[in-house]
Amino acid sequence: MKIETLKKRLTPNRPMIAVTLRMPEDVVDDLKQIAPSLGFSGYQPLIRAYVGQGLRDDLEKIENDKLFSLVASLKRHGVNDKILEEALAEVVYQ
Repeated sequence: MKIETLKKRLTPNRPMIAVTLRMPEDVVDDLKQIAPSLGFSGYQPLIRAYVGQGLRDDLEKIENDKLFSLVASLKRHGVNDKILEEALAEVVYQ
């Protein structure tokens, strides 16, 4: 995920919407029990943290898949490996 997007997501006063989610009662009980020991004020912030982490992981995988597909396509079109390595280094270390 890009740094700019991540910074926006870490803004504490982002707009929120209510979502209804059905979960097994024992899972909610476990969340309530573990939340304070992980430093959360309740189980709902813990759920948001879990969802956020999973979402960031999946977004990163998708971005990486797209990047790998682009590199593979450029190779098929005859772009030199050295040029690809230099271009990737520029993007990664910006």
